Amino acid sequence: MAEGEITNNSSKEGVNENKNNKSCINGTDKTSEKKASMKDPETFCCLLQPGNADSSPDYIGIRRFLLARKAESSSYRRLDWRCKGKGYVAYRNYMRRPRKWEKLQTPSRSSTPGNSGLWNSRSGSFSHLFEAESLNSSKDQRSGSVASTNRSSSLSDSDRPRQRGVEPAYSFVGMHCIFDQCKAAAVTVLKFGHMSSDLLAYGTSDGTLVVCSVSDPPSVLKQLNGHSKDVTDFDFSSNNQYIASSSKDKTVRVWELSKGLCIRIIYEVSPQLCIRFHPVNNNFLSVGNANKEITVFNFSTGRIITKSNFDSEVSSMDHDHTGQLIFCGDAQGCIYSASMESRTGALSRSHRYKSGNKLKCPVATVQYRSFSLMTKGPVLLTCTQDGSLSFFSINLESQGYLTLRCSLKLTSRIHTIRASFCPLLSHDKGEYIVAGSEDTHVNFYDLTRPKHTCVNKLQGHGFPVIGVAWNHGENFLASSDLYGVVIVWKRAKTK
Repeated sequence: MAEGEITNNSSKEGVNENKNNKSCINGTDKTSEKKASMKDPETFCCLLQPGNADSSPDYIGIRRFLLARKAESSSYRRLDWRCKGKGYVAYRNYMRRPRKWEKLQTPSRSSTPGNSGLWNSRSGSFSHLFEAESLNSSKDQRSGSVASTNRSSSLSDSDRPRQRGVEPAYSFVGMHCIFDQCKAAAVTVLKFGHMSSDLLAYGTSDGTLVVCSVSDPPSVLKQLNGHSKDVTDFDFSSNNQYIASSSKDKTVRVWELSKGLCIRIIYEVSPQLCIRFHPVNNNFLSVGNANKEITVFNFSTGRIITKSNFDSEVSSMDHDHTGQLIFCGDAQGCIYSASMESRTGALSRSHRYKSGNKLKCPVATVQYRSFSLMTKGPVLLTCTQDGSLSFFSINLESQGYLTLRCSLKLTSRIHTIRASFCPLLSHDKGEYIVAGSEDTHVNFYDLTRPKHTCVNKLQGHGFPVIGVAWNHGENFLASSDLYGVVIVWKRAKTK
């Protein structure tokens, strides 16, 4: 006999034993009348009222009534659940979902093959409450050079009720495609083209640059070989016709994408760690190196325009949208603001922000964004190798002076793991950040939350995730791992 039936029988016995309480409980054998009495607020309030001085309340009857109500609710929730091969954790999360959501959303009792038994997010789903089961093993993921899947692997621990029709924060419908051309070579950096939704490139630890298209059908466009060591960084020109790459082999290479050829090589005396095109004048190419310098090259001639010295190796950097400021991070965890002349390329240091951490860790990510709801102005995101995410407001009138607004301490990392803004959703609510992790997950964080900062996880990689990048439309997210696998995730459409 089912558990719900046993509890309901006991509740009927309690009603029969307490005949004196008929004014509060209408003891009837009909199920429809019992459900109506449970939903009647007057009956429920009557049961909870204290007894008179002459008579004491019948606590046994109240207890049996409440137990019967609880068991009936649980039985209906179990009927709504459709396992479809999911494990205990998914069932537990479903049972523990906030009760307020039951009034706002009605779960569908059918599943589609595309979502592996989870409810469709467009029909008021609870799929963001389930812990996604492990997807294919890394061996299965590498069975083909480019594979496609629609499996859902989204997990959210958000505890705020949402209204009907509102999408959870950055929910995904599953994997769009997988690239695994560079097996056993870590994908150190990946980016989408400027203002592009389908042009993707990534660099690996064996010196290879791969250019792909994620539009249907996904394909590899070019494979650029030339660097002899790790590709540390690269950047697209504003028209996406060229890629400039930096490497630990002490060279900077410029590639023409249409032909797949290296058209210029710049030899230096130290490993080149980060590189950026000037956002306004693409003839300027700024490169940070292990010799504690940022060097500005002339893109057309390859000649050095200017140099600026810093206190340690320049490990990452980014321009502001006007091209008048450069923000960079060094191997000691310091963040610098430098002014740049758009006409001549002259570079001069303005400010330095020194973190209070005793451990001096390299800055893996420096990313600029022109506007944030939190600060009502431009902001800067930094991520260090020890797992410290920092969020700064920028005073453009004071040559890029930085003010720390909030920070988040993640698990310390062994590898260099990058993070990125989630700009589109952050214009509406919260301040969302996406970052890789060594637990093989892609994690989403809301910096405006004091607790439960992690709002979503994507599971699918078999090795530490070290790179993440959004496309221009922010409907695709690319992530890369230490084994050379790149997964492009497709974001759920919002109304």
